[in-house]
Amino acid sequence: MANRRLRKELSETVHGLYRVGAIDVKTMREFKTLRVEEPKSYTAYDIKRLRLKERASQAVFAAYLNTSVSTVQKWEIGDKTPSGPALRLLDLVERKGLEALT
Repeated sequence: MANRRLRKELSETVHGLYRVGAIDVKTMREFKTLRVEEPKSYTAYDIKRLRLKERASQAVFAAYLNTSVSTVQKWEIGDKTPSGPALRLLDLVERKGLEALT
């Protein structure tokens, strides 16, 4: 909860600085690439849908995400949920495809 509030306050501060001219467009773009907002959460359905959209087997998907096949299986049946770096990688795959991880 505290992390969410901190992210929101940081984002509001940077946007405010941009509006008053204290930071330039380049700095604002760099801030946006940091993706400091809370990563999207993924349901079991979302993960399986994403993997199938990328036409990847569980083994290939796991290799790209640097995790085990067992972990991908557990994500897809809802026994586990991805967190931390895995969420960021899933977000990247959703936005840019598996090719972005090569």
